[in-house]
Amino acid sequence: MFMGEYQHSIDSKGRIIIPAKFRSELAPKFVITRGMDGCLFGYPMSEWEEIQQKIDELPISKKNARSFSRFFFSAAVECELDKQGRINLPATLLNYAKIMKKCVVVGVSNRFEIWSDELWQQFSEDAEENFNEIAENMIDF
Repeated sequence: MFMGEYQHSIDSKGRIIIPAKFRSELAPKFVITRGMDGCLFGYPMSEWEEIQQKIDELPISKKNARSFSRFFFSAAVECELDKQGRINLPATLLNYAKIMKKCVVVGVSNRFEIWSDELWQQFSEDAEENFNEIAENMIDF
């Protein structure tokens, strides 16, 4: 399970350090792609294969299903950690997530997310303001 919030920076070569607590779940390879809300989603291969199956079951005759599938898979990259626990993110993904230098890696149960520092701060503030209302409408603890 992925959880926690980690502040990082992108180096001059477009590399980011993946939190040490996440690495054992991701070895030897994992996938990063465009996520929702302007962030990147990272999945261990086992999760990625489940998501791929679900998307493959969407009806190809539906325009939204085709659009989602194209958008989601076209930016997906298979990643492998280097000896320092870093990955190289392509410009396509960095641009999509508006990551220039500072970023935040967030654990979200079965996936992790990579956010630009600015977008994460904005999301956090909005979510904090509405957390009680959101929780009340979602589930009972």
